[in-house]
Amino acid sequence: MTDTLVEKFLQDGFVVLEDFLSNEDVDELRKAGEKLAENIPDNHTHVFKSGDDKKRDEYFLDSADQVSYFYEASAVENGNISATLNGDSGNGETGGPKNLLNKVGHALHKHNPVFRRAAASTPVREICYRLGLNDPVITQSMYIYKNPKIGGEVLPHQDATYLYADPPSALVGFWLALDDATTKNGCLWFASGSHKSGVHRRLVRTQGDGTESNGVQLTYNAPAPSYPSSIFRPVPVKKGTCIVIHGLVVHRSDANTSSDPRHAFTFHVLDQQGSKYSPENWLQLPEGESFMSLYGNKQNLPVSC
Repeated sequence: MTDTLVEKFLQDGFVVLEDFLSNEDVDELRKAGEKLAENIPDNHTHVFKSGDDKKRDEYFLDSADQVSYFYEASAVENGNISATLNGDSGNGETGGPKNLLNKVGHALHKHNPVFRRAAASTPVREICYRLGLNDPVITQSMYIYKNPKIGGEVLPHQDATYLYADPPSALVGFWLALDDATTKNGCLWFASGSHKSGVHRRLVRTQGDGTESNGVQLTYNAPAPSYPSSIFRPVPVKKGTCIVIHGLVVHRSDANTSSDPRHAFTFHVLDQQGSKYSPENWLQLPEGESFMSLYGNKQNLPVSC
């Protein structure tokens, strides 16, 4: 993470770091993701849909501190896994529920040593140090499947909409490509410089009237912003690439209409020093728990810094 790349991150709101992971690192993470998919709970039909403003259930809210499974919305019909999709993955392989997953999260770094090593690696800590993060902690981590033919669109958004802090610039995302990401299988698209325009809307957690699960409701505090398509540009990358993402930059990804997978491991880091994580965020840890520190005791800084 050179001075030039730091400046590019501050200017564009993201930066691409090629060859961040070795082939061995990619293989290890991908195998771990595939193993996760072998452990889908029986009779499980929870889904995730980008931009969904419906009230979330207890399973979603509890995922902050767990390893939780979410299908693509199109994979579930009337509360059951689609028999048609379940029988064909779309890429010539034997179908099955694992090919219908959207993601697994949100505390993989806490419960799985493979993902913990990747999220707390020396290169990650060095980037945090170079970006001026004084006390970075991991707030969430996810394995994204973006399976062939069924991987859903992710609508334009800012990560700070969901993981708001004051100041919101304290949030940084890391997106690790475990497959080549192309315009056909759903690479990321960015609106360069959009991180300079503040927070456009937030997903706010409030106590309901008791009729919802745990009485908790999640609602957006503003309508979805309308972004012209012309402000986005695709960022196709090779597997092993890391994209570092400012918490305020607007980005999106298209549906995977190809026969190629587009797996990724992603996590978010928050600088706890000088910032406050909002108690109105959907993701709240159980009482007595805390986010995992990347620097540990403050003397364990990256050796090359």
